[in-house]
Amino acid sequence: MSKPKIVPQDEWFRAHKEHLKREKELTRLRDKIAAERRELPWLKIRKDYVFETEAGPKDLVDLFGKNSQLIVYHFMLGPDSNRYCEGCSFLCDHIDGANQHLRHHDVSLVVVARAPLAELLPFKTRMGWKFDMVSSFASDFNFDMQVSYTDKQIAAGETVYNFETRPITIRDLPGISVFFKDDAGNIFLTFVSRARGGEPLITTYDYLDMTPKGRNENGPYYGMIDWVRLHDEYEDIPKHGNCCH
Repeated sequence: MSKPKIVPQDEWFRAHKEHLKREKELTRLRDKIAAERRELPWLKIRKDYVFETEAGPKDLVDLFGKNSQLIVYHFMLGPDSNRYCEGCSFLCDHIDGANQHLRHHDVSLVVVARAPLAELLPFKTRMGWKFDMVSSFASDFNFDMQVSYTDKQIAAGETVYNFETRPITIRDLPGISVFFKDDAGNIFLTFVSRARGGEPLITTYDYLDMTPKGRNENGPYYGMIDWVRLHDEYEDIPKHGNCCH
């Protein structure tokens, strides 16, 4: 944090009023981009996908429930892994509050991972999450959404993420995929967001960005990995016995 400039009230007022112009520019630009996003072309989903859920096997269309819109968050967790992504978990900590309103506004939201459901549910319980968490273990869903990759793809460098072919050395990456279901039951992929595109869903960052120290991500990695932990693993949280550790 740079050394603060302490000024009289009238100078403070002028500086903050001037900065407000930039804040309003950002708000208007965000609204413009959101409108442009809604005009993007759609891709019809022509493949059947089956997910393992707490209510038994479900098709993609079933994940919509009674709503016509579906948001999927792709959680970085493959089969037989006990390495729970702090970044994905950080984002997921923000879902349940929003979901109280989304489900009443024609939007369903689910979190999908490749790990089998039996490996997902204990972690969900540990984190205290209420949203639906399902497994795509038995389908190509994550691979088709270009957030998971086969060993062959990784070895050949044929890995596409965030609309770019790039070398990737891990099997699973995070992302958001948005779908629409019409009255005939047809499903369309309307938007995807990858990499830092998920940050708008992490409202903790909005709070931090208003503070003098900001995100305070000053190394060694200069990102959330510098400080974010699973919410029950911060140093000041009492440790309790848990089978999922």
